[in-house]
Amino acid sequence: MKVSKAGAVVAVVTLALTATSCGESESDRTISIGIKFDQPGLGLRADGGTFSGFDVDVATYIAKELGYKPEQIEFKQVYSSDRELMLEYNEVQFVAASYSISEKRKEKVDFAGPYFLAHQDLMVRAGEKDIKEAADLNKKRLCSVSGSTSAQNVKDKVAKKADLLELGGYSECVVALQDGVLDAMTTDDTILAGYAAEQQNRGKFKLAGLRMSDEHYGIGVKKGNTDLQKKINAALRKMVQDGSWAAYVKKNFGAAEFHNEPAPKITEGS
Repeated sequence: MKVSKAGAVVAVVTLALTATSCGESESDRTISIGIKFDQPGLGLRADGGTFSGFDVDVATYIAKELGYKPEQIEFKQVYSSDRELMLEYNEVQFVAASYSISEKRKEKVDFAGPYFLAHQDLMVRAGEKDIKEAADLNKKRLCSVSGSTSAQNVKDKVAKKADLLELGGYSECVVALQDGVLDAMTTDDTILAGYAAEQQNRGKFKLAGLRMSDEHYGIGVKKGNTDLQKKINAALRKMVQDGSWAAYVKKNFGAAEFHNEPAPKITEGS
């Protein structure tokens, strides 16, 4: 049967439109990523809806390597208590939220990485001279955030006479520290450095430089998703090799004069 040139063009256009309507276009693809919304330097959502922080930069880099543009990323807020559930029920594809790798957590999720080695540390006022180590906290006022074990660990193990002041969040601890209501606060050095690096806090605080624990931050993925785990590990290796990792550290923590560890060796799922 002879087909006219015009008829052939119509057939091609019809097939193209059909394929587009049945399939997912490139612009329709999105990826959901779990981050913290309230941690300066790591994961912070500004009032205008923009995001910043080391974990945000790392997550954006990973998404790019997975084939997603920044506008195709949907950041979702995760809390420490619900990270595993968000992955289990496919609310997010992966979690980048100061997520320390532990054997207990690995029973429920898989990790890529680690991509950062943090330590529990102390933050004090810039002019503080009496607190140089955890034992100096005896008879001092130490901030404890509800649900956190960091300050309690210090009191139980090395400063049993420390006076714990329990507040609702780290931002409240920072204000109380600035106002002289307490003498120190403790959590991961990345979180402390993030607060110290904020514009309004620069020059007001300093980190003691202690290493009271090792916290290996990993990227959480749904249990059994080894394909995604391997792809994320490849992205993390590339991020270190091309200098992006070091640039992200300087960008987010540099103002706090934070002395970070080198990029750790990837051990999970490698």
